[in-house]
Amino acid sequence: MSARLLVAGVGNIFLADDAFGPEVIRALDRRPLPPEVRVRDFGIRGMDLAYELLAGHDTVLLVDAAARGHRPGTLTLVEPDLPDRAAGGCPPEAHGMDPAKVLALAAHLGDEPLPRVLVLACEPEVLPRGDEDIAPGMSATVRDAVERAVVALHRMVPVLLADPAATASLSRPDESAALSPAGLRGTVGGGTQDR
Repeated sequence: MSARLLVAGVGNIFLADDAFGPEVIRALDRRPLPPEVRVRDFGIRGMDLAYELLAGHDTVLLVDAAARGHRPGTLTLVEPDLPDRAAGGCPPEAHGMDPAKVLALAAHLGDEPLPRVLVLACEPEVLPRGDEDIAPGMSATVRDAVERAVVALHRMVPVLLADPAATASLSRPDESAALSPAGLRGTVGGGTQDR
């Protein structure tokens, strides 16, 4: 039987702040989530993540760096619109780790609807230039956000385990607000919450 909730770190550890997702997963080794949660670092293996999205989870929480126009280190919770398999067209790209493309690939490969997907995103400070293959080291700002992300996951996961359709929150319950429209790397619609 598959875990009800998947927490998936995505990103390239050799591209500066893009290492945020994998670093959060490493930090969870020291502060594990409940056993009903599968925690895995997918790095840049988009095909592996696409197949894992089809493994019967109720909820998938992706952890990634995403430039969304906020102050560096800002954590954002996004619920992107999921692609529809019935949309047809040519098969989505099977390589790379753009979350929108991975979701499209999973929708194309599976017969069942995708699970609920949330993205815990961190605003990067250091992004590699287009010609850089390696940009080692995360910025101090994003490295500081790793621990805040672990705390946020420990707060959100019990809520999502109790009710996969619940509105997860990055802040204390009395500070929670309704999710508002936002996009993430090519997705449209959905919701977001910043911290």
